[in-house]
Amino acid sequence: MENFIDYFKGNVFGFVQLTDAINVVPNKYSRVGDLGLFPFKGVPTTTIAIEKRDGVLNLLPTKERRSPPTGSSTGKRSMITFDIPHIPANDFIWPDDVQGVRVFGTSNQAATVEQVTMEKLDALAAKHFITWEWHRVGALHGIIRDADGGVIYNLFDEFGITEKKVYFDLDNANADLDAATLEVVRHTEDNLLGETMTQVHALCGSTWFDKFVGHPKMIEKYKYYSSMQEPLRNDVRRRFQHKGVVFEEYRGQADCLNADGTTTTRKFIADDEARFFPIGTQDTFRQYGAPANNLQSVNTIGVPMYVRPKPDQHGEFVELYSESNPLMLCKRPALLVCGKAGAAP
Repeated sequence: MENFIDYFKGNVFGFVQLTDAINVVPNKYSRVGDLGLFPFKGVPTTTIAIEKRDGVLNLLPTKERRSPPTGSSTGKRSMITFDIPHIPANDFIWPDDVQGVRVFGTSNQAATVEQVTMEKLDALAAKHFITWEWHRVGALHGIIRDADGGVIYNLFDEFGITEKKVYFDLDNANADLDAATLEVVRHTEDNLLGETMTQVHALCGSTWFDKFVGHPKMIEKYKYYSSMQEPLRNDVRRRFQHKGVVFEEYRGQADCLNADGTTTTRKFIADDEARFFPIGTQDTFRQYGAPANNLQSVNTIGVPMYVRPKPDQHGEFVELYSESNPLMLCKRPALLVCGKAGAAP
């Protein structure tokens, strides 16, 4: 027992060492993160401020030579502040987790404190990763929600933007899906306002995707099309490009533990919706990370996750306290488009 606790009283499992260890655990729930949308930026504060400048582009009239020039307007500036969410989680290491336990997949290799600790760190990291993905997808919705579904930030309200919705009448055999798709692309292009992008991407609910690819007009378009992309023959759920938009089925979901002990499964994107957003932007999406909630981290640059050991004063267990302080932010919610299934109201 004494040796078990001593591991966490020395330097092997100190705050910095554990924090470094958990930040190299592979991210297993990161489809949106894998797209490179939300690069991480650590900040030394728990609040960030975004400066909003309403750029003004206007046509310049011709004038007689030697006449005074037309005045230039640089637009109005305003500040929007965001408190960075704090997400703590913990786990415990008990002597029974190590004593007499063999390493998984072996017949006689005894578990060590190091091995058990890394397994616990992996499990903690997985919880943070899936939560980050939930927040990232929320930012693509324009509404970042907590685990219980409550709203953390409505980005449309924060930036004074009305959400753009485009209706795809997928149950109508005569619907013009190309026109709806181009409406999305043109809206995105019009609202870049100095930003850049390489393409528009869509994460689609399963039902939405199946109806889109299986729509009679889509089937006719690709009936005689021969290439790597053959929606009538191949599984194109991971990438189907049409009219300059990459469509992808997204099936992310996770369970949320309710106060009464029951769980609720939350689908990150509804089955009958698609979420459109630009890829290849310079500064539209960002993951901000605040410092840990302890004196050692005050005014330091935040890192993605923190872990610190908290040995029990009686030597009975060690608590692994973890936290992440992420803010997934879309700074230009006007670029986000909701693709609704059904006819326009």
